[in-house]
Amino acid sequence: MCTFMLEEMGPQATFGRKYFKAFVSGFFVAVPVTVTVLDRLAYVARVEGASMQPSLNPEGASSPDIVLLNRWSVRNYKVHRGDIVSLLSPKNPQQKIIKRVIALEGDYIKTLGYKNRYMRVPDGHLWIEGDHHGHSFDSNTFGPVSLGLIHGRASHIIWPPHRWKRMQPEVPADRKPLLNGSHESTNDKNC
Repeated sequence: MCTFMLEEMGPQATFGRKYFKAFVSGFFVAVPVTVTVLDRLAYVARVEGASMQPSLNPEGASSPDIVLLNRWSVRNYKVHRGDIVSLLSPKNPQQKIIKRVIALEGDYIKTLGYKNRYMRVPDGHLWIEGDHHGHSFDSNTFGPVSLGLIHGRASHIIWPPHRWKRMQPEVPADRKPLLNGSHESTNDKNC
């Protein structure tokens, strides 16, 4: 009788092992692919705080926005005025912040309380600001930031569903650079 039971369980055990092996091998393929996608292409992040209101989190803490951060678009430091970027905080490398690019390297900017009233953004740096000036820890506090701190550009709001949209680069009219360091037209859509 024991022999009969073992014979009957044999094909089921082989069937189970076959699917377990397929799962394990699929897992070892899926994990590196997923890590590569998140590292090189894009990932999602929840935006907290009021510094980017009204562009992000217009309803406050009750309904935080979740954005798609495109890593591929900033791989060669191709950043435009008006882009909303995620970067490591220059004051606390353990913290990631999200701000709008106001000026690029070579641009002249009128600051909002920084130690110099007017300044030229140094080569390899950006001037970033939150849209809610009274509640933002940005370049007006710590100065220009290195391009190397950027790790993604917010391309879409993906949550909550009623706010789904593609984010377009836009610099508020009162925050455009005084003098454009790259000699582009100040009517450029990214200015």
